[in-house]
Amino acid sequence: MTESVPRRASLEVLRAEASDELAVLIQERLLGGEDPWDFMEELPSVDELVVFLLRADNITANDGVRPNAARHYRVLRQIALEYPELTPAVWRLLDETQRHRRWDPTVADAS
Repeated sequence: MTESVPRRASLEVLRAEASDELAVLIQERLLGGEDPWDFMEELPSVDELVVFLLRADNITANDGVRPNAARHYRVLRQIALEYPELTPAVWRLLDETQRHRRWDPTVADAS
């Protein structure tokens, strides 16, 4: 079984999509009355969102089955290999100390 993530677009296009999504998330929270000082640090970066878009593509290609911890690691490593500019974001997402972020899938899996 290959863990390859199919390339759906250039990194620039993926970053533009992620940037738009992040802007929407920020706008929704601001309109909800939240203080940006309270939530900006917990939001993913544009590159982290791109990694999650690619991870979601991999989950979809695997009939929607969420990866276990070992497969999650392999999928993220494959993303880093196919998109070297995303390597810092991949390593941040694999960092055990980042699990305080609510959107981190390893946090959601643990609960």
